[in-house]
Amino acid sequence: MAPWKKVALVVAVLAVPCLMVVAGGVFYAISRKYPPQDQALSNEARVNVLRLCSDVQSYRDEHGVFPVAGPVPKEVPRGGKAVPFEPDENLKHIGFEPGERVRYQYQVVVQETPLGEAEVTCYARGDLDGDGQVSVFSVTLDANGMTSPVKVEREEE
Repeated sequence: MAPWKKVALVVAVLAVPCLMVVAGGVFYAISRKYPPQDQALSNEARVNVLRLCSDVQSYRDEHGVFPVAGPVPKEVPRGGKAVPFEPDENLKHIGFEPGERVRYQYQVVVQETPLGEAEVTCYARGDLDGDGQVSVFSVTLDANGMTSPVKVEREEE
């Protein structure tokens, strides 16, 4: 066997375990920062805020206007506890139904852009750890029906 092949083999044999240790450490750090339960709960917000904007766009397609709705529930849920979801009239009209109980507050805000067009922002707000710091998930919907990716502020809260 050529000497360079032996060196390559030794490097490969040593590199694989090292990469596994580094990857394991990264996974551990991420999982400690965002425990699986918190990740699942933040996914609730991601899915529902996208659904909310989709329902708003469907309403606009049918009725020609963007509705303003929420915030529902009135207070941001704290400590990761699910609270009853009782939609306001506009959330009922657009058909937004995230479930009987939610861990986030949902809201639709309509603003006018500098060009005079409507821009909608759908929000999900929650305080999973109950420390008073609120996580905010938002999606923006423009007048052409294009949605932004989900923006997240303080996800670990």
